[in-house]
Amino acid sequence: MKYDSGVYHKHQVVMVRAKGATVWDETGRSYVDCVAGYGVANIGHSHPDVVRAIQEQAENLIVMPQTLPNDKRAEFLSELVSVLPAGLDRIFLCNSGTEAVEAAKKFAITATGRTRFVSMKRGFAGRTLGALAFTWEPKYREPFGNAVDNEHVSFVTYGNIEELRAAITEDVAAVIMEPVQGEGGVRPANIEFLRAARALTREKGALLILDEIQTGFCRTGKMFAVEHFCAQECQDADGIRCGCQVANECQVVPDGMTLAKAMAGGVPIGAFAMSAAVADRMPAGGHGTTFGGNPLAMAAGVAAIRAMKNEGMAEQAREKGAYFMDKLRAIPSPKIREVRGLGLMIGVELKEKSAPYIAAMEHDEAVLCLQATPLVIRFLPPITISYEQIDAAVAALTRVLERVNPRAVPAAEVAESKQRE
Repeated sequence: MKYDSGVYHKHQVVMVRAKGATVWDETGRSYVDCVAGYGVANIGHSHPDVVRAIQEQAENLIVMPQTLPNDKRAEFLSELVSVLPAGLDRIFLCNSGTEAVEAAKKFAITATGRTRFVSMKRGFAGRTLGALAFTWEPKYREPFGNAVDNEHVSFVTYGNIEELRAAITEDVAAVIMEPVQGEGGVRPANIEFLRAARALTREKGALLILDEIQTGFCRTGKMFAVEHFCAQECQDADGIRCGCQVANECQVVPDGMTLAKAMAGGVPIGAFAMSAAVADRMPAGGHGTTFGGNPLAMAAGVAAIRAMKNEGMAEQAREKGAYFMDKLRAIPSPKIREVRGLGLMIGVELKEKSAPYIAAMEHDEAVLCLQATPLVIRFLPPITISYEQIDAAVAALTRVLERVNPRAVPAAEVAESKQRE
């Protein structure tokens, strides 16, 4: 850690290997992973198909700018569009979630000719200066003062339709929101609110941009979380994706979606998926990236998306998520206020600070989990997690809630647990 930047609270372990939903530290101790690289390892760590794809691609071609067409990039784009809601068939490729948000911001401005935005209270959009303007938590924004352009962003209460209606004025370019707030406490959107957002943005000529960076790629029990809010008649028989042939016929298909995290099985990747109407207003050269769309990430992405489809990852997340939440709700602890979530994106809200319990889960029980707001323990395991591992995580939390006295946990241990997205 001598040469590290110091911006992360470092845990006192060194992780050296991972497979599926298990990680090992340098001493050989194994942990049940309910972090999954902040929701990246949806298909499990080191999925064999992704490993093979990376190895094969590395022998042929690692980097190629997007100005030069590439076979693997074309294959990935075709694979990605095949699982997106109909109408979102133009893709800007980049390297991370915050880059996807930056792209979405610029495309929204050029598509509408407007510069104001509406974001959500408790929402999280990233930490670059452009994306930070959409992030609600003041502690992320305040250190950078006026460099964060909040003058052009209005924040509304997540779920309050009247506030949203008042905020979407004639100069708003887009509403950007998560269908499930992750950093904000694992809070799924209200279906009426999401549908109202779609109707109001259409009425005012603004875009609706959904942040599916964490919720995308089977995490919530469908390929994308927005599909939970789609009208039943718009879904395919298996309910996997929106079946609309014309996006405007669907109540909730957005004008754009930001994507990243699990899209390539662990390789850095990001994308902004949008309609042709949005894409065509950006001038040539209006945005760019050096590494975005590189063949290595594209190969990993093809393998990851195919594994999600072939192995029924969405169905697994639905079934395992329901099982996990039922088990968590059965914990007889007066410290638990609520268990909520969607699929394998789960939050346990406590009546007191969660950090000491997260620290104890790691140190004493060898279960890794996350914080989401000071009160919430967040579980984001790989979808490949076994039922036995879920049972182990629930048993560990039960013991920790019974045993831990938050006032007796050393401050250093608490700090370790506050590693955030």
